[in-house]
Amino acid sequence: MSTPHTSAFRSRERVTVIAESGIRTGPSFILLHGIGMGRRYWGTLTDTLGRHGRVYALDLPGFGDAPEPEAPLDLRQSGDLIAELVERLRIPNPVLVGHSMGAQVAVEAAARHPELFERIVLISPTVNPEERGARVQALRLLQDLWGAQVRVLGFGLVYYLKAGPRWYFKTLRTMMEHRVEETLPRVLADTLVVRGSEDRLCPKSWVDRIVATVPRCRLVQVPGTGHEVMMTNGKTVGSLIARHAEGRR
Repeated sequence: MSTPHTSAFRSRERVTVIAESGIRTGPSFILLHGIGMGRRYWGTLTDTLGRHGRVYALDLPGFGDAPEPEAPLDLRQSGDLIAELVERLRIPNPVLVGHSMGAQVAVEAAARHPELFERIVLISPTVNPEERGARVQALRLLQDLWGAQVRVLGFGLVYYLKAGPRWYFKTLRTMMEHRVEETLPRVLADTLVVRGSEDRLCPKSWVDRIVATVPRCRLVQVPGTGHEVMMTNGKTVGSLIARHAEGRR
């Protein structure tokens, strides 16, 4: 794949870094990372999606190469930011792809701006309301990362150090306060949920509840994988997303 074109999108004092790649026909895939991460951890998934459409991998404000604003956005404001980005850049046929906390952003964007988003993808969506709390979520993450691939651990370490603990915990507070289960019923977009079968942060009972709540929603599980399923199985997950974006099962 060609080297991505990188640009900065500014909304008031907030900066979002965008890495744009892929072909210029087909859907536009907007990749929303999880807490503490950034645009480079999508890896093979970006290359796979780039064969089907245009890919916009983001560094949300305060993460990756995006400078830290005065205060973190709450998840509703983040959803509005993504909608503003799509409208101002005139991105055609946008498909939101959110991982972990990024799935919460995708849910808010789709619920608050249904005219913009016909399809979304939620990968390992958080936060399971039965285990809402920083300590239990940290425990589940450690359990999930036990035995993870070196590449997954390496990306996690680099990005978490880049964001810094102060900004990370500020954002974590907004993530934990957000009750995504209250927004899910208002999502009208055709929704695909992708879960690794061994994901401790995103248990099967929780994703079953999502599927039962969102009017048009289905679940696909990838066997033998955890929370970072799109990093460890990028080609498989990318194929699932591409088929969903094209309206195919």
